[in-house]
Amino acid sequence: MTKLPFDGAISRYFREGAPKEVRKAIEASGKDDILTPSYPYREEIKGKDYDRHMGALQIELAKMQAGIKASGQRLIVVFEGRDAAGKGGTIKVTTENLNPRQAYVVALSKPTERESQQWYFQRYVDWFPARGEIALYDRSWYNRAMIEHVFGFCTPEQREKFFRQLPEFEQMIVEEGIILRKIWLEVGRAEQLKRFLDREGDLLKQWKLSQIDVDGLAKWDDYCKAIDETMERSHFKHAPWTVILSDDKKRARIAAIQTILSSVDYAGKDTDAIGEIDGKICGGPKLRE
Repeated sequence: MTKLPFDGAISRYFREGAPKEVRKAIEASGKDDILTPSYPYREEIKGKDYDRHMGALQIELAKMQAGIKASGQRLIVVFEGRDAAGKGGTIKVTTENLNPRQAYVVALSKPTERESQQWYFQRYVDWFPARGEIALYDRSWYNRAMIEHVFGFCTPEQREKFFRQLPEFEQMIVEEGIILRKIWLEVGRAEQLKRFLDREGDLLKQWKLSQIDVDGLAKWDDYCKAIDETMERSHFKHAPWTVILSDDKKRARIAAIQTILSSVDYAGKDTDAIGEIDGKICGGPKLRE
């Protein structure tokens, strides 16, 4: 029998620590079922519908990148969200047909000793795009507001300093002429745990798991409080959040790419191909309520 990562901590949490309603929802679920009762759809989007729409969106992404390169625009897309909400998969499908010389993913690891002595935002600024480039952040400076706070990796004073500096920091980005989009992927508790269980039992996906994922399972409520406060304190007119309900990964990927495409003007933009963004799963922070 293959040894499970972290000594089977996720399976153990499912058996012993998960709320009863979460266990029941997972045990009763089928392959394509939606587990969050408040999610507006009961089943995932059909594969053929997804493939058809995604094919058109990939063409628009390529046209968008060509337009950004030609015009010298700069684009930053911040991807945040709960663990297992689909950030990595959404970023992957967004970039799969883009030229990596002009479109790159920023996924920073734990700060080095030197970085921890710098201005907090500094290591993120180092990766900002030059003319004609696109930077997609797989987690970002918002680590301080949520993960670092929940796990005690920063002091309350450091977090408050972050929130004081944040409005002007993002205002400077926008005033510099950089297009900034902030996307939050939200997933229900049962669906999140189900995805963790799938990763735990799949040798090809176990690498996605971390100790933070394991330790965070019991911190759902703490995360909720941190996320709520962050949304309230960082949903700026100059840099608003787009919240996407991602219990259906495919619907979420479509909505995320539509959101990105809607942010940029480029030659040959086909609004019919992009389609109308589904307001049932994509909107402002109130969508999380």
